[in-house]
Amino acid sequence: MKIGIVINETWAFFDEIYQELKRYHNVKVFKPRCYSFPFFRERLQKRQFEFQFREFLSNHEVVFFEWASEFLAIATQLPKTTSIITRLHRYELYQWANQIDWTKVDHILLVSEAKRREFNTRFPGYNEKIIVIPEAVNPEKFPYSLRDFQKNIGILGHLTPRKRVYELIQAFSELELNQRGYHLHVGGGAHPRFLDYFDALINLPAKLGIENSVTFYGHIQNPSDFYRKVDIFISNSYSEGLQVSPMEAIATGSYCLAHQWSGADELLPEENLYYTDLELGKKLLDFERLPNKEKQQKQLNIRDRVLEKCNSNLISENIRKIIENVAHR
Repeated sequence: MKIGIVINETWAFFDEIYQELKRYHNVKVFKPRCYSFPFFRERLQKRQFEFQFREFLSNHEVVFFEWASEFLAIATQLPKTTSIITRLHRYELYQWANQIDWTKVDHILLVSEAKRREFNTRFPGYNEKIIVIPEAVNPEKFPYSLRDFQKNIGILGHLTPRKRVYELIQAFSELELNQRGYHLHVGGGAHPRFLDYFDALINLPAKLGIENSVTFYGHIQNPSDFYRKVDIFISNSYSEGLQVSPMEAIATGSYCLAHQWSGADELLPEENLYYTDLELGKKLLDFERLPNKEKQQKQLNIRDRVLEKCNSNLISENIRKIIENVAHR
């Protein structure tokens, strides 16, 4: 089967799906050509791109768009010549979804039931096209390691306001966790659109007098190594699709607590979720008081829950079968 892949953003969540598809089918990735014309460059580039894109779409039985963003919006403005499947993670729902002609999309893969509800509210009438398949983690890339509780809290991601790392540092100070021997590990680099946020973030611990209890690591090359420093991983965002970094941390052996972003209950049990900083503090201290064996069992329980639902081997196979079913139909 000839399958086309269109992905003009990060491959971070797609590589294992891509490898799964290549094992069974003839797979080609769309790569727009760039021309250096001295005159009328933009107009010629646009015409050349549209010609190449039309040709790519019509030459494949199914085209999979890993992000429901700009290229999908362009594709659905063209005459429909092939089956189209897309995966919508999160941000596309707010920046691109209203520019897409959803009548020309055969299947819409969403990462959570919460995103299904939100999509249906904003774009009613397409529920029969929606399939919920969560984000995934590969346990082989994030091997489990048993650890003793050392009061290390961690958070990892792009340092943007949505992740609420600033608020987590404030909570760390207000809850006086530094005085209880806790340390906060912050992984992730500055985002070019939020350099002012990053500057405020890295200067905050000193202003609060907790600079010796907060470590910034910058961009993390090997997340698995970072997670092994962390006893309790915190997801403090106000909005996520189905966040991958908690899955990775949990797979390696970290416990996890999450702010109640929409869909967090599909990843973690209720006892691991909080709304307020006071709730977060209580859950941290409740976990601290448990005997080590109970701590380890609680961590293993959420690890089993995540891997049962979000194992990348299962997710990749399921997506491949969806693509095959659309092509056969």
